[in-house]
Amino acid sequence: MKAIASQMWWKYLSIVILLYVFVGGFVVPLRPGIMNTQPERLVAGASHTLVVDMYNTRYDMGDKVNVLVRVDGAGYIKATSVAVRDQNSLEVAMTVPRNLPTSSGAVAGTLIVHDSDNGFAVSPSAVTIVRGDSPAVEAVDWSDSAGLEEGPWKLQFPFIGILYETIRNTFFHVAIWFAMFFLMAVSMAYSIAYLRQSDLHYDAVASSFAYVAIVFGIMGMITGAIWAKNTWGVYWTNDPKLNMAAVALIIYVAYAILRSAVTDPDQRARVTAAYNIFAVVAFVPLVFIIPRLTSSLHPGNGGNPALGGEDLDNTLRLFFYPAIIGLIMAGSWLALLMVRLEAIKMRLLDFKIDYK
Repeated sequence: MKAIASQMWWKYLSIVILLYVFVGGFVVPLRPGIMNTQPERLVAGASHTLVVDMYNTRYDMGDKVNVLVRVDGAGYIKATSVAVRDQNSLEVAMTVPRNLPTSSGAVAGTLIVHDSDNGFAVSPSAVTIVRGDSPAVEAVDWSDSAGLEEGPWKLQFPFIGILYETIRNTFFHVAIWFAMFFLMAVSMAYSIAYLRQSDLHYDAVASSFAYVAIVFGIMGMITGAIWAKNTWGVYWTNDPKLNMAAVALIIYVAYAILRSAVTDPDQRARVTAAYNIFAVVAFVPLVFIIPRLTSSLHPGNGGNPALGGEDLDNTLRLFFYPAIIGLIMAGSWLALLMVRLEAIKMRLLDFKIDYK
């Protein structure tokens, strides 16, 4: 019993990790964010009233709200008044200084909204300030400091426009693909081991990890399509990353079809081991190299960054890395169960027992 328990601890741990990721991934709220600002065009030297639509805020609770516009090279514009329209909407009055820190006719401004309860919400280039020919309504100047203090740290996921709540899919879609690559690498390693030693046990391990990797790949495509529908508006688009990932997965699915087409165990093991190595090696240029040579909507390709900065902040890392580890452990568990089933099957065949 002790020996069995010593072999099972990591399997139980995978369940605990995935439960932690699943529960935490849905319970932790998003950080407050700025969804929309109207108007987006401000005239230097004039007074404006802005309507700022927020996300995941409770401004109707009575805390003082500070609103500023930061312009690089100049400083800050502080709102003269902030009125709460509802829990997720503000009406902001401010006067823009006449002098701009650029010789061009326009400059981008970052909108900052802050209060003690909700914390900071920042929207880069939320407004554009253009030069005005009319005299200034009011003599105002840039402020050197925002005069705001960072509040206590809260467990919140980053607010990223377009993604919104779907950023939680990072723990599933992205982590599934990472786990799939690990399972493929293990499968290829055992295929190489079989070609060197002709041991059918290595073939069983290689095929089992390959089958689980295929399942993970299909799950990755499904979660990716759902994510695309909620961010791009369609389940699939003519994107090089998506197309190459589909081609790579089809090549790998052909591995399973090839195994079912060959009946002799030794011949099947030799042929599919060679094909498995080819299929895994083909994944690298198809998924990681070719999409980077062209522009792509998918993060991480064609100049579109991914897994860095706000895309993967410290709070996301608390769940993203455990998700990868948990999925790798769970996938390995499933693969090892398939190895045991294959061993039982071969043993029954040796004894010529009908195992149907």
